[in-house]
Amino acid sequence: MIHIDQEMLFDVGQREALLDRVFGPNRFGKTSERLREGRLPAEGLALVARVGERLVGTLRLWHVNAGGVPALMLGPLAIDPLFRGEGLGTRMMREALQRAAAHGHRAVILVGDAPYYGRFGFSASLTAKLELPGPVDPARFLALELVPGALAGARGLVRATGAVPLFPRVRDGHRRAA
Repeated sequence: MIHIDQEMLFDVGQREALLDRVFGPNRFGKTSERLREGRLPAEGLALVARVGERLVGTLRLWHVNAGGVPALMLGPLAIDPLFRGEGLGTRMMREALQRAAAHGHRAVILVGDAPYYGRFGFSASLTAKLELPGPVDPARFLALELVPGALAGARGLVRATGAVPLFPRVRDGHRRAA
């Protein structure tokens, strides 16, 4: 049985291994990563899916300023290849969006597959006046308003606004400055 829980500190190793398997070595070069690096995910909005002790899914939301409007950025969503096609990504998306709304957040942006995320209400039309800090296919830059009109005044660059960790980030066994 698969359980969706809040990510815990002991999940970090399995989460990073899953992200490496799913996205490969180039995952740190993505534009979305510029908004996540050196930041902590939004409190209560870092989720994992487990089968027993095995981590089989991850989804995290991050604080951003979307052209003058507070929002969350979703990503990455990753599901272990052995568990794809079982609706786990859908379950994790619904849980994350429900929790975001319950925490009072008003909008979520992401870079991803429009047909997949469109079924949750994400649309490229809501990001037409926004820019990311790097290259992105405009058809994959999507948003969802959890509160209607939340992004009505959003214009310009999306910037990271989340908390910075107290300790340096560790990647590949080496400490880096946050």
